Amino acid sequence: MDKLGFAHDQIVLEYGYDDDVDQGFRALVESVVGGPLEGEDYTGVVDAVLVWWREGDGDLTDELVDSLALLEDGGFIALVTPGSGRDDRVAAHDVQEACNTAGLTASGAVPLEGGDQWHAQRLVGRR
Repeated sequence: MDKLGFAHDQIVLEYGYDDDVDQGFRALVESVVGGPLEGEDYTGVVDAVLVWWREGDGDLTDELVDSLALLEDGGFIALVTPGSGRDDRVAAHDVQEACNTAGLTASGAVPLEGGDQWHAQRLVGRR
């Protein structure tokens, strides 16, 4: 959790929620920030955007650019993608290409604590 950068009192917007997400990870984020995650209809400025992204969800670059528009200065995107054993896995080069186009830098992906079902990485604007 520390590697992603979530902290108490942050406002976190969540995109891509579905019944396959890691509920334990969501609960951990809510515990760290001290409140619920905001839904896709939230229109205010946020400290972080949690994006669940699967192969076939659309255009990742567009999603990242849209997420950037809502971020407070110094905010970040936590991109969570399926692990290597899943059919809807997103190729690393696709993430890198989307980040490059959106002007973001990605940290290395780390598996969520529940196993290899999901990997998360922190995306931040280039300095």
